[in-house]
Amino acid sequence: MRADPPCGPGPECPVTRAVSALGGKWKLHIVFHLMPGTKRFSELRRAIPDVTQQMLTAQLRELEAGGIVTRTVYPVVPPKVEYSLTPLGAKLRSVTDALEIWGRDLPAVPRQQGDKLQAA
Repeated sequence: MRADPPCGPGPECPVTRAVSALGGKWKLHIVFHLMPGTKRFSELRRAIPDVTQQMLTAQLRELEAGGIVTRTVYPVVPPKVEYSLTPLGAKLRSVTDALEIWGRDLPAVPRQQGDKLQAA
């Protein structure tokens, strides 16, 4: 049996690198909604209604900087910007599929006033 080396909080640990790249409340939501294909910013906003425009922009920029998402700007008026997964981002398909299946087995979390999730 192969013994896995210890995986600490440093950048040499692949789990730490993955969690760092996908950390943030909305990144996996964004990746999940980009799995079917390219989307415009407004489509992502509609698909993830609880995220603010500022937070969606920030999370998309971080995903782009991490090589997970690509941003394409078209020189038209009004501006047209599209987001899609890079080949590296597309490798997350099995992760998002597994999370979707696993999430179906979780109990629904009731919402409180103000649409904040309530701890169960």
